[in-house]
Amino acid sequence: MLVKAIIVDDEPLARQVILEYAKDIPNLEIVCTCPNALEANKTIKETQVDLMFLDVDMPILSGLDFLKNITHAPLVILTTAYTDYALEGYELNILDYLKKPFGFDRFFKAFQKAEEQLSLLQLKTSSQKDNAKPEYIFIKSNKKTVRVQIEDIRIIEGLGDYIKIHLKDQHLVTNLSMKKMEELLPENDFIRIHKSFIIRLDSIQAIEGNQVEIIKQKLPIGNNYRQSFNELIERRIIK
Repeated sequence: MLVKAIIVDDEPLARQVILEYAKDIPNLEIVCTCPNALEANKTIKETQVDLMFLDVDMPILSGLDFLKNITHAPLVILTTAYTDYALEGYELNILDYLKKPFGFDRFFKAFQKAEEQLSLLQLKTSSQKDNAKPEYIFIKSNKKTVRVQIEDIRIIEGLGDYIKIHLKDQHLVTNLSMKKMEELLPENDFIRIHKSFIIRLDSIQAIEGNQVEIIKQKLPIGNNYRQSFNELIERRIIK
């Protein structure tokens, strides 16, 4: 993966050293060099930055003060001539600490830490996207494959080996299972109230006893689902 980084250091020579080291790492791209934290802040807001090589002792705003005030910081590797800042740096979740002067070997080791961390973050993000609920599904019904928008679904009704999907203005019958539909639907928008019924929460018109009124139908609340349903509704009642 390509790692996009910035160098933040008030010393031109220090910036040049990192630039030279970066040239020998094919997947490290220095997108900007900044002489102070204020310029770095502007760059981070305007450009994709994965990694920041940050000096500590700088005029106007020190590297550590910059970290304390930045909202969405990239991964940070501190670069400084002093060891006194190490503990405070790690308390601010820095990735590594390079004491000047440092050689290419130590620089490369720090970069590898960043590369590994970014790979893990990328993997996590990809996994979350893969697990995201779809905006629509395709249903086989009556010898056709029909696109169904999740937001149009009001009730899922179990009919033995089939289910009936009640939409805003029609219904479809398909041989999907209730369990499969329950997995496909966003849990914040739908709830199972009975072995034969899953309903859309914002379509509920009224609740009376052990029944839910939804799109002019009264549906039973099963004993096995009553507690979780009542707890959910209780949290939403304005008192």
